[in-house]
Amino acid sequence: MSDVILDVEDLTVSFHLKRGVLTAVNGNSFQVQRGETFGLVGESGSGKSVTARAIMRLIRTPPGQTSGRISFDGDSLFDLTEKEMQDIRGRKIAMVFQEPMSALNPVFTVGSMIDDVLRTNLGMTKGEARERTIELLRMVGIPSPESRVNSYVHEFSGGMRQRVMLAMALSCDPTFLIADEPTTALDVTIQATILELISSMIERFNMSLLFITHNLGVVAHACDKIGVMYASHLVELGDKEEIFEKPQHPYTVGLLNSIPRMDVTEKWLTPIDGYVCNMLEPPAGCKFNPRCPHAMDICREQIPEWKEIAPGHFSACHLHSMS
Repeated sequence: MSDVILDVEDLTVSFHLKRGVLTAVNGNSFQVQRGETFGLVGESGSGKSVTARAIMRLIRTPPGQTSGRISFDGDSLFDLTEKEMQDIRGRKIAMVFQEPMSALNPVFTVGSMIDDVLRTNLGMTKGEARERTIELLRMVGIPSPESRVNSYVHEFSGGMRQRVMLAMALSCDPTFLIADEPTTALDVTIQATILELISSMIERFNMSLLFITHNLGVVAHACDKIGVMYASHLVELGDKEEIFEKPQHPYTVGLLNSIPRMDVTEKWLTPIDGYVCNMLEPPAGCKFNPRCPHAMDICREQIPEWKEIAPGHFSACHLHSMS
């Protein structure tokens, strides 16, 4: 059995809109090992969530168009029928979505939604599903699960909703979990609690995790390997220690300089100048060049090639070809 559970090769996702073609993910490749936590980091609009939805095969066609190859546990996901893919969703790959209020149906009780997943995917009886639902809610830290199982989503706090989402994701014992910005809009203490809960569940069930976030502090805490995305491109990839101690792409350096660090003595943070480019009219060459302090003529003309800087540490920047 291969150590690689998820293999993404040359993934491209474009949307054909009235205003033009928007390429949200552009030729990205990465792998996730069994038992590994892989962090996908970048600003809003960089293509992280679209990558997750492509893995789950949730990109609507039209307007979306997906190409490349995604292999999960030896199966090429793009070659499966929709019925075969439905058997994988939830059972083998589960996803915790960014906004629980959008992902959870407000007209059904929390218990009925989880019951439905268990009865549909695992063939449980009504009684078995309810017993398992209460067990799952207790496992993720929902107080008084015997009574809260009959509550509606609006009766839960933001942190409790994320716990419900996690319970639903874990209901069919998947081997791979995708967590898309699971701590967004939560205060710092609740964020830490949810992160600890996810980490404990990953260890308890021996799952692999794709963790999507814009927060480098979160990936420093939770991830083994990190991929950095900017404006549809994966610009750097490597082990957590390599990314934090020896960042190679100017965008990664900018991200690290713009967050509070306990291990540096400088008092002031350095923001990244400018804004993410218009993805309907991106600049030529490297998309980061309008904001990059090291931009050269070649950066405005050619997209940089993916280069291995050190074993397992990759970056796409023309500065590497200069050294």
